[in-house]
Amino acid sequence: MFGDLYNTDILTLAASVTDTRLDAPCATARAVSKLCGSELEIDLDMDGGKVSAVALRVRACALGQASAGILQNAIIGASVDDISAAHQALEAMLKSGGPAPQGRFAKLSLLKGVTDYPARHTSTLLAFKAAQEAARECQS
Repeated sequence: MFGDLYNTDILTLAASVTDTRLDAPCATARAVSKLCGSELEIDLDMDGGKVSAVALRVRACALGQASAGILQNAIIGASVDDISAAHQALEAMLKSGGPAPQGRFAKLSLLKGVTDYPARHTSTLLAFKAAQEAARECQS
């Protein structure tokens, strides 16, 4: 049943997430899935409107961890608009069959199979929800 979801690429991405903290982030945001209990906290630093450092603490299923791994590997240099666009595209891909995000976050296409499992959507979106919130806070 879940074989298409938990493939080698997803499991490798999930294992790549490192739990760390930034000493003095410009913002920290937390996102929680009430449905499954997954949670994620992100620290961000930004310089010139672009992410310059990121740290994550993730307690989520492999899908939430894989999404966080994609974010962690691609967010440096991203703007608030880049993060928001990726979050919106990921949500559209999962909830309404939209195309996968492009550009720096194109690896989110690996999570296309989550579309058929609505109970997994929130966990998969956590990293981008929290990153968007933190990036906006850094900008204010």
